[in-house]
Amino acid sequence: METLAPEMSILPEKRGRRRSLTIEAAIKAFFASNAFVAIVVLALITIFLVREGFGFFGENLASLRLYRRAGLEYVDIIRAQAQQHAQLSRELNDIRPSAEFAAAFSDSAEDLNGLVSDSNDQALALRENGTVSDNDIAGLRAAETRFDQIAPAMKDKIDNLVSNAPRLTNERALEKWKNDVRKYLASFADTSRKLHAWNPNEPVPAYRAITSFLFGREWVTASFWQDWYGIVPLLVGSIMVAAVALTLAVPFGVASAIYVSEIAARGEKILIKPYIEFISAIPSVVLGFFGIAVVGQTIRAASQMSILHWVPFFPISERLNIFTAGCLLALMAVPTIFTLSEDALQNVPRGFKEASYALGANRLQTIARVLVPASLSGIVSAALLGLGRVIGETMVVLLCAGNRIAIPDFTQGLGAVFQPVHTMTGIIAQEMGEVVRGSIHYRALFMVGLVLFLLTLAINFLAQKFVARFRMSIG
Repeated sequence: METLAPEMSILPEKRGRRRSLTIEAAIKAFFASNAFVAIVVLALITIFLVREGFGFFGENLASLRLYRRAGLEYVDIIRAQAQQHAQLSRELNDIRPSAEFAAAFSDSAEDLNGLVSDSNDQALALRENGTVSDNDIAGLRAAETRFDQIAPAMKDKIDNLVSNAPRLTNERALEKWKNDVRKYLASFADTSRKLHAWNPNEPVPAYRAITSFLFGREWVTASFWQDWYGIVPLLVGSIMVAAVALTLAVPFGVASAIYVSEIAARGEKILIKPYIEFISAIPSVVLGFFGIAVVGQTIRAASQMSILHWVPFFPISERLNIFTAGCLLALMAVPTIFTLSEDALQNVPRGFKEASYALGANRLQTIARVLVPASLSGIVSAALLGLGRVIGETMVVLLCAGNRIAIPDFTQGLGAVFQPVHTMTGIIAQEMGEVVRGSIHYRALFMVGLVLFLLTLAINFLAQKFVARFRMSIG
């Protein structure tokens, strides 16, 4: 009996150890299953986007080849010449000459516009037929002869108008317009060469289906002429809105985190921190309404104040633009940047601060030269996560960015941020409900979604890298 007593006492210990191992294994299985589910969801999202977008590039290539074969590309060469004349007419109207002179210049392109209209009808008919013969193209190419007849007469008419242009008060603008007209007239020879050199049988390489999407500068849908799916204006709009948002949010978020972490009294912390974090609970649609009704109107009214007349791009005409959307997105990003930056500052070893004070540094020097550099990786990761937050936002940009599918005019400098744009998230939300399932437009939207998904995934990956680097630096 005495020899059995020690063995009996060991049994409860073994049971307790087995029970603890069982609990530990259950905990590990729980978290491992969560990680597995996250991986599976990520894979399913990727597969879904690729599957729904599959076939876009093939359909886009077929569309580009039909565009050339049916002669739409050929007509666009002539159309570009007519559009340049229309642009010169608009510039002339801005100078405000006599009505007779403006009308005479506008009428000088009457024959050219007629040629565009006739060629346009022929090309559209060929596209609708689907099959295009050499005889059909030969009939369309008769436009070359007509253009060569129209160009000299049009040149003579415009030269006569320009040489007899009335004197205006704005002589500098008139001289600039005359120079533009001379360049326009010189381009007729180049247009004629393009028309004669155009070859409908020249193959469209397969890579054009990809490059036209990734580098295309037009997003045109439901067009009677030709649809274009270029992501560049949407990507530029998303990046500019996000850049404005981060420019505003990072200083406010980081400065608030530094103040709350190192300067504020206990009572101030209790008041400030919950209110900043409460901003993230405001629905984005409410912020969008606030941007439409208050922020955009206030910015436009401020631009019309006399004390700001020296700003080159003021007053602005659009209240919904990049800056308006950026301000609202900055408000949404501040809580994320604030919380993560504060955590980074709090995780800096206390010895760093004590050593700085021991060497005679004051509070400001300690913050600027010790705490912020030591937590820089964490602050950068906070900014990147804030970027991921704003670039994936939909409702605010859909309501406040202006929804103009165009690349901003960067010649205006900072004035470019006060122009309307469209974004990748906005175009998906706006057009997905209207497209036909399985159409090329439908697939193009999924390709935009895939680009957005990969972009946000890359941003979050970089943020995680910075977090890991920050943890190693304080380890």
